[in-house]
Amino acid sequence: MSNKNKDLPFWQVKKLEEMSASEWESLCDGCGKCCLVKLEDADTQEIVDTDVSCKLLDLGNCRCSKYATRHKYVPDCIKVTADNIETLNFMPPTCAYRLLHEGEDLPWWHPLVTGDPDTVHTAGVSALDRIISETEVEDADLEDHVVEWPQDPSPPKPWVRYGH
Repeated sequence: MSNKNKDLPFWQVKKLEEMSASEWESLCDGCGKCCLVKLEDADTQEIVDTDVSCKLLDLGNCRCSKYATRHKYVPDCIKVTADNIETLNFMPPTCAYRLLHEGEDLPWWHPLVTGDPDTVHTAGVSALDRIISETEVEDADLEDHVVEWPQDPSPPKPWVRYGH
């Protein structure tokens, strides 16, 4: 690493495949949008999001309640890696893994940028307070829960109120 790059954060210097396991894991912003149940159209292969989350997602903080052992409970849970991120077209456009893979930087609200794990929620980018658990919804009713907001590429900007 050059002297010029030593003061830059790791995600601006390293490629995804060069990151340590802890650096990789820290890229997750905790939005919970990748844990939403997705539906695929059998004819078009279009994938849509629902407001229904995986049964393991903690609705209070948008984090997996059994992350280390999630595959034991949800065998088809997809592990995001530097090798497969390009093929995971269902990942939200705000996802750090996707953004960095596409040559973008982390957004202003990302916890690595702000130092606060809650800015993803206060910025309105996460699934917090917008979802229900799959344990509360019958499979036959999933189509009634299709939503577009997880794919919104432009979350709100921070505003500061001045005066009264």
